[in-house]
Amino acid sequence: MASHSFSALINLRLLDLSGNQLALIHPEALSIPGSPLQELNLSHSLYNFTALMDLTTALRWGGLQGLLCLDLSGNHLALLPPGLFSHLPNLKQLVLTNNSLLSVYTGTFSGMNHLEVLDLTYNDFRTFRDDALRELENLGNIQILLGNNPYTCSCESHDFVAWLNESRAQVDVDAVRCASPGGLTDTRLRRLGVQAIGCVVPVQAEVSDLTLQTSYVFLGLVLGFVGMLFLFVLYLNRKGMKNWIIEMRNACRDVLEGYHYRYEIDSDPRLGYISADNAGRRAHRHLGLSLLQQQPNDTCIIPSDTQVKQVKTTTPVNS
Repeated sequence: MASHSFSALINLRLLDLSGNQLALIHPEALSIPGSPLQELNLSHSLYNFTALMDLTTALRWGGLQGLLCLDLSGNHLALLPPGLFSHLPNLKQLVLTNNSLLSVYTGTFSGMNHLEVLDLTYNDFRTFRDDALRELENLGNIQILLGNNPYTCSCESHDFVAWLNESRAQVDVDAVRCASPGGLTDTRLRRLGVQAIGCVVPVQAEVSDLTLQTSYVFLGLVLGFVGMLFLFVLYLNRKGMKNWIIEMRNACRDVLEGYHYRYEIDSDPRLGYISADNAGRRAHRHLGLSLLQQQPNDTCIIPSDTQVKQVKTTTPVNS
């Protein structure tokens, strides 16, 4: 589709391009002065995913503010780029049936404030997760066709089942049925209990969990009571505790002052000479005592400037 292929058709309301194999679409291929186009049929017409990206650009630059219906069925679409339809503000009907869509992502249907019908039948949806459900819920009270998809009825479908039961949208709930597992084949998802989809915790596990929670609560109460008693005892002995703290502080202060005083004395350089002199005197005194111990008992030592004399003791004679 070349640029401005239909620009001369200023009264064009319906454009049917179904059954083609469009491989290349110019960004301004759908640009028509006055945007008179109201219905665009592109079913079974896109050659591959590259053509879908070209179509996204063409819808953005085509100026299709008046488009009311868009049919993209049968194009083997596996995903929809976010914002694909954001430039179609007045679109009322969007047909995406008979594709290969697996999920709806955030922003897929953004900007579609006037949409009335969304057809997602005959795709490959297994379930819808939280982000997809929010995207569908944002569309408001519209008709959403979700039937004839291979839904898996497991615990992962719990949110989808809850949405089917509570959503304000008009969903074809009778056509939304389980394709697997085998025991739930062709069963309607709506009103399907959590036990049927395997989301129920065994009773024994629930009882054990409840017992464990009760034990934790009792332990918390006991610890809280002990803590209250401890605080009450501290309150009653607050004066004694205060005096004890003051005494400990004073004792620590005295010890620190003693250490500080000793540090000042040891660090004074003037005391180094005194310490050396005292050490010399102690050494001379120790040498003298050693010499005295080496002499016999009957000898005495006279200072060095006198003669050393030996005095022998004699035994007195009895008269």
